[in-house]
Parts: sequence; C-alpha cells; structure tokens
Amino acid sequence: MPSNNITMMQYFEWYLPSDSTLWNKITNDAKHLENIGITHLWLPPAYKGAGGVNDTGYGVYDLYDLGEFDQKGTIPTKYGTKDEYINSIKVLHDNNLKVLVDIVLNHKMGADETEDVLAIQDDSGNRNISLTDAKPIKVWTKYTFPGRGDNYSNFKWNWTHFHGVDWDENTGTAAIYKFYGKHWDENVDKENGNFDYLMGADIDLNNFDVVKELKEWGKWYLNITNADGFRLDAVKHIRSEFFPEWLENLTENSDKKLFTVGEYWSANIDVLNSYIEKTNGCMSLFDVPLHYNFYRASTSNGEFNMSQIFDGTLVKTNPEKAVTFVDNHDTELGQALESWILDWFKPLAYSLILLRKDGFPCVFYGDYYGVPEKEIPSKQNILDILLRVRKYFAYGEQYDYFNDNNIIGFTRLGDYDHPNSGLAVVMSDKNGGSIHMNVGKNLANTVFYDCTGNLSETVYVDNDGNGIFYCKDGSVSVWIKQGQNVN
Repeated sequence: MPSNNITMMQYFEWYLPSDSTLWNKITNDAKHLENIGITHLWLPPAYKGAGGVNDTGYGVYDLYDLGEFDQKGTIPTKYGTKDEYINSIKVLHDNNLKVLVDIVLNHKMGADETEDVLAIQDDSGNRNISLTDAKPIKVWTKYTFPGRGDNYSNFKWNWTHFHGVDWDENTGTAAIYKFYGKHWDENVDKENGNFDYLMGADIDLNNFDVVKELKEWGKWYLNITNADGFRLDAVKHIRSEFFPEWLENLTENSDKKLFTVGEYWSANIDVLNSYIEKTNGCMSLFDVPLHYNFYRASTSNGEFNMSQIFDGTLVKTNPEKAVTFVDNHDTELGQALESWILDWFKPLAYSLILLRKDGFPCVFYGDYYGVPEKEIPSKQNILDILLRVRKYFAYGEQYDYFNDNNIIGFTRLGDYDHPNSGLAVVMSDKNGGSIHMNVGKNLANTVFYDCTGNLSETVYVDNDGNGIFYCKDGSVSVWIKQGQNVN
C-alpha cells in the first residue's frame, strides 16, 4: 500500500454544549473521519476540571478522574465518561486513526481546602519585580480528591507542590503571589519578564515528588488510554528541561513511537526554533506565526503581500517540526487569543496547509462542523474537497509561483504510487487572474478542472506540462486531472 499524507483534526471547539456526548460522537464519526483522510485525532483534555461538567478541560482539577468519580458535582466530564472515552479511542484505532491526547501540566484549579502560607506579591507586568515583602495569605492549594480517594494514586497536593497562585482568600485580592522560598523557573518565555505563572496554582516542576508523580501518572494514562501521542498545553510557561525528560520516560515505557506537538503561543519564529533546540527536538510545535499571517491576510482588504504568506513561519524554516493550522479553540471569537480568520479566506488558508508538501496540517472542528454559539456555519463542503484532494492527489515535487502581491500559485507533480495524482492551485486575496504554471511531464497533454467548483472552465496542459490556471476574486481554485472525482 502506498503511504498517504497524514492529516490531523482537532476534534472539539470551546463552545461545545456541556452535554457529555462528545466521546460518543467521536465513536460514531470514526469511519467518516477515516474516509475523508484524517489520520490523527487531537482529543480535548479528558480529566475532571474545576468547572465540573462545564469545564472545557484546561482548569485541571484531578488528572486521574477521566469521568469516573463523583467530583465537582458530576461523574462525566463535559465530554462524557471514562468508559466512553476509552471506547472512543478503541474505535478510532479500529478505523486506522491515531489519537493525540491533550495534556495540561502547568497548573491546577478547584482545590479542596485552603492553607495559610507566606507569599510575596510580584508585579503582574514584570514578575521579576517584587512589590511586597513576604506576608501571610490564605490559598487554595490542598487537593485531597475526596470523591476519588486513593484510587490509582494516593498523592495529595499541597502548597509545597506549587510556585504560587493568583488569589488571597483572606482579603479577596487577585494578584500574582509567589510563595516565600520559591522562585519562578528561569527557562520559560520572557513575556512579562518571566511567564512561568499563567493561572491557578502554578505547579512546581522542580519539586522531586511532583515530577515523580507526573511520570507515574503519564505511564498510567498511556496504559489506560493506549494513546499514540500528546498535544502539550502551555509549554512556554513550563521550564524547557521538563518535557524532554518526561517524554523520554514515557517512551521508555511504551511499545510505540509517540508523536508530540506543543503549544508555544508566540508569533516570533526565533523563539519557536530556540525552544525546539532547547528541548532537543522532542516535540513539534504549532505554527503560530503562520496563523497570524493568515489572520493579517484575511483582514487586510487585499493589501497583504501574498507572496510573503510563509515568511517568518515554522513551516518555512523548520518544516519537519511544524504543525500547521488555521484556527483553534483559543483563537475563536470571544477567547483570550481571539484572531479568527475571516470566512472568505478560510478556503485559501486550508489550501495552503492541506495541499502543500511541508508541515503536518491540523483541521479545526469549529471550521469543519461550525460554531453554533457564534453563528459560524460549517465549512464541511469545501473542507471535504480539500481533504480528499490531499488524500489522493497532493503528492510529488512542488513548484511555487509566488511572484505577485495578490495572485499566487503552486503545483504538485504527482507520484507513481498515487495514480493520476498531481495538482495546480491558484488563489488571490484581491482581483482574480491567472498564472502560467507547469505540472510536469506525467500530466502533460491532459485537461484539468477546478474541483472546488469555483470555475467551470477547463485548462489544457501542453506537451511540456504547461498550462494557464485561473482563479476568481478573493478565492482559490484547485485544478486536478479531469475525470477524477473528489465528491
């Protein structure tokens, strides 16, 4: 069997209803996902959050409760029960899909009890500056998990397992509090002077007992879920030495090669490449700079220089480590990192990540199925076309025609393992037009058609594989060999 392109889908969005049905939906959707060309599914955090059934998963309360124990007012999580979760992964595996699980090890929230500690208030804009001497505060840092007890682990968390918090229960004051005798980790992002602290109770990943417990938990989690890899949350806030050690420990205890992608939210390509180097290449990263290029292009009224769409991106400078995406749960409307790509540009952006040779593309659930909460419609029709083109035709050498500010294109010449493969893509963020491009000798003397349906005309390719390919205003046309059906 020929090797097909790999394609990820992020199978959730922020505003999903809190009805505990997602795991079952995945089970029912597995065959469809395989058919359209998805090979990897990124699932949301599966453990109990501080917000109970309404928690999207990032307000981590109990890493061992996957929807099994009565905690935070519910047994199931927002997405379902532990049994449904495990079953959904099994069904995905049965349908040849690999599973990436979302891991959040930066913080905990929703503690069971308070403790009195000494803490220093730091400047929220520069955590290297202390505003007060050590003073007594009351903090939510005791995690005893009364609903779970000692099942799976008897480890109980207290203030010594954290660096600091953002709330003093005594005074009802929100601020950045660093526990007396503790220090923010150095090898983290330098935003705010030091961006170790993000939210909740910040886990101290220098604490020997914490690191030991998280290694044991990781092995337990892999054994329970049989996952194929990880999406690591908020890695810029965690000392860079931690994950290489943690992942190496898990790999030594796994019988499979684990794929890992980290979320390092920075548009600075030098920062991303530096992190990859510091972590010994143990993980890929999401291509945040490319997302912001898409955002600027979609909001620039045709004034963005499309020939520079890949400038300063991870997929251009370090393609083997780039997971490309258009939008995700954090960039949705109303979220902290809101930078939603406008609808008209979505087909262009997805063509640029799905049909090219570099990067590991990730399709967003909110684009594929829509976001009803924000009245954003599904783009399944066009995405199904692009996904099938990726699955069957996006192979072979690639030639770029990025010579104009508005109209750009590229071709793939196809390969022998995928019959009739090869394609031509033309897009414009302003006025439509055409580009003279070459699709190679294998596709010479053939007729091409625009499988997106944006144009009804056909293009004849001459003896040398040359043709003139078109697109309309503010749109993309994907040209493949006539007679090949992607519906």
